[in-house]
Amino acid sequence: MENNNRVTGFRFHYDDLLRFSGYTSVLDKDGQDTLWLSVYYSEFEHAEIEANLNKIYTLLHSDGDEDVLPFLTVDSIHYCTFGNSKPFRIRVRNILNDNYTNFYIKKADASRLYGLELEDILSFNRINFLIYEDTLIEEHILGIPGDIFIKEHLENCSDQEKSQIAKEFVKFNERCMLGLLGDMRSYNYVIIPTHDFDQVVYRIRAIDFDQQSYEGQLKIYLPQYFKENQKMVELVNEKLKPSSVEQYRKEVRSAIAKRALASQLRLQQLLDIMKNDRISTVDYITQLKTALQKLTYNTQFLKCESMGEILETGLRFVVRNYQHTNIRR
Repeated sequence: MENNNRVTGFRFHYDDLLRFSGYTSVLDKDGQDTLWLSVYYSEFEHAEIEANLNKIYTLLHSDGDEDVLPFLTVDSIHYCTFGNSKPFRIRVRNILNDNYTNFYIKKADASRLYGLELEDILSFNRINFLIYEDTLIEEHILGIPGDIFIKEHLENCSDQEKSQIAKEFVKFNERCMLGLLGDMRSYNYVIIPTHDFDQVVYRIRAIDFDQQSYEGQLKIYLPQYFKENQKMVELVNEKLKPSSVEQYRKEVRSAIAKRALASQLRLQQLLDIMKNDRISTVDYITQLKTALQKLTYNTQFLKCESMGEILETGLRFVVRNYQHTNIRR
């Protein structure tokens, strides 16, 4: 992490934000509880915390440039009571133009850090985060939460857009399995619409990485098996032929192989650390490597003794197949 400028020396902990003196519930536009709390602090605590959060904003977005500090103010601090990470969502506003930016402060854990690094290396998405001891500072990922998109927007999409979303879900499903990123229920990823000439192009991007290389069940790494994604699975079955599904899966494997080869040293350094870390339990490791061996017929999985080795074996399998295909051509 230090080699990639992820570690900061700025002294601020997640636990510092837990000193709030009160809170109110945050409601959505329909008046429903979002399970986020808007927290507030005593006058003395607020001044100190706001100054620290503004400084963190500059570290995350402008390498600590302090010239902008007089123009920053913290609009809100929200605390999430849902899930296992209990994040704080910070909204910082520039008072000169009223533009605002969100970022998150969470407890750092190994799975989440590995997931963020792998996302940055192997996906087409770049991600910005910082670490101080056991505190993780993570940029906000723009997009429409998957559960909200499925509920409020999917039905209004054109047939062409639905076909494009189905393709993206197939690719997302494949990326999660190859990268061993688990628990991608609809509220753990976002749908990103982008206007391109006369059409809207959709992308799917993970936003929660706390189930990176942990679970033993292979299905946990395949978003298609979560009931929250049932509408997306139905869309794939309706809009895509089996041959198209296999084509898109191959495209993902090819793209990941290219990124793995392009970032070979950085990826190997991360994998070496993961191999020596006890990310998961022995039972989960045995369960997952056995399932992957049955799926791929690759007996190398059975020799793995850690989640890092399982991930490395899978990526090497993808890279070798990519290289072998290119040699034949």
